[in-house]
Amino acid sequence: MAKILMVLYPDPVDGFPPKYIRDSIPTIDSYPGGSSTPTPSGIDFTPGEMVACVSGALGLKKWAADNGHELIVTSDKEGENSEFEKYLPEADVVISQPFWPAYLGKDRLEKAKNLKLAITAGVGSDHVDLTEAMKRNITVAEVTYSNSISVAEHAAMTILNLVRNFVPAHRIVTDEKGWNIADAVKWSYDLEGMDVGVIAAGRIGRALLKRMKPFDVNLHYYDLYRLDPQTEKELGATYHESVEDLMRSVDVVSIHSPLTSDTYHMVDEKMINSMRRGSYIVNTARAEIVVRDDIVKALESGQLGGYGGDVWYPQPPAEDHPWRTMPRNAMTPHTSGSSLSAQTRYAAGTREILEDFFAGRQLRDSYIIVQGGALAGTGAKSYTTDGKASPGSTGK
Repeated sequence: MAKILMVLYPDPVDGFPPKYIRDSIPTIDSYPGGSSTPTPSGIDFTPGEMVACVSGALGLKKWAADNGHELIVTSDKEGENSEFEKYLPEADVVISQPFWPAYLGKDRLEKAKNLKLAITAGVGSDHVDLTEAMKRNITVAEVTYSNSISVAEHAAMTILNLVRNFVPAHRIVTDEKGWNIADAVKWSYDLEGMDVGVIAAGRIGRALLKRMKPFDVNLHYYDLYRLDPQTEKELGATYHESVEDLMRSVDVVSIHSPLTSDTYHMVDEKMINSMRRGSYIVNTARAEIVVRDDIVKALESGQLGGYGGDVWYPQPPAEDHPWRTMPRNAMTPHTSGSSLSAQTRYAAGTREILEDFFAGRQLRDSYIIVQGGALAGTGAKSYTTDGKASPGSTGK
């Protein structure tokens, strides 16, 4: 009935399926705020299995075959001769991930003459040129909430890793086979008492603020929309009217804003230099919110105490990308939102979106980014029109 082109990250290097270290995952029926987890008609995998790689196919192989859909699954997404480019002109649906994005800029959308639906298996649709999708009446959807807590947990972990100097200390006993305590602790501090700020207090940002509160830190946040007074009071969080004011006021900042024309390269040398010397930046949002080489320069000079990024541009990055080797980094390959727990939810949510779309049912409002030629649902809250929608992760 439809040609579904799915771009997922490659299988584990040791083969598929992997051996798991746990037999199950907790059952989560609802998200903070009361919204239910995905409700497809069923799933064809065991929760906790790896389904986000090519062989896992988001657990959709049987569903697609049973419903007469042609399912093409690949990790080959770069270049004119890639599998993605080969099948894109005929695809009715494209499914991609924030972790292994199939970038749908204007040029590719012009080739995708049959494309009706672009799904992000996870959260974050900035790899799609939303303005162009609106012009072409392509529906863009994502599995909102599915991995928000996963990312918040990762951000909390990264903050502690940086402040406590965990990565260098770990390397002393593993890579160096040593026991030099002085080297391990020379850049190690307590988080307690520090000023910790969040840029964008949406689902993930609020979850991080909640998780940081027990560490007895001073919480700060910036968002386009101020939290209600009761939530501010419960968190003990101070609101800042600008990103610039927040950055001057904290020791640690965690970025959770979407990539838009307004946030593209927002954190540059000038902003970094306005921060307290030795501050830390955690970025689990999008790499292009910061200026790549300005981060490297600030780490080398000591203006930044550390940078923990889970996002890169492009993804995957080149082997010689400077973030791989810059000092005091806690970089990861965009794993924050793709835990086995999160995979269960965003795979189920992807199937829910497909089932509703092909049945002609309205998608969950929270899943919708673009619909009917306009930003809608979550998209209307996360992005803006007048050229300020996602630039398709090109910065153009």
